[in-house]
Amino acid sequence: QVQLVESGGGLVQPGGSLRLSCAASGFTFSVTVMRWYRQAPGKERELVASISSAGGMTNYADSVKGRFTISRDNAKNTVYLQMNSLKPEDTAVYYCKAQRGDGYWGQGTQVTVSS
Repeated sequence: QVQLVESGGGLVQPGGSLRLSCAASGFTFSVTVMRWYRQAPGKERELVASISSAGGMTNYADSVKGRFTISRDNAKNTVYLQMNSLKPEDTAVYYCKAQRGDGYWGQGTQVTVSS
């Protein structure tokens, strides 16, 4: 069955960095668009970044452009989100999504940016 397992979240001070990983299995990862979303308390889930199946095309929310980088390693069936210059407003649960059919979601990983 499809599995998406996020990791790499945690507590970081403002200005710090984190790298999230999402390990995928149960589907053909190399032909699947992958996305990162986040959901802050009391807010709707929002799209943060997307990457094409081969990794040649990426898109970002305006709020993270220039600070976050999405990438993927199709040999490892893993998608990453490098987050730099983190701000308190980046605090959220971060989810990866495999864009196949209605989509498959991971369980999420908490990112907290606080001093």
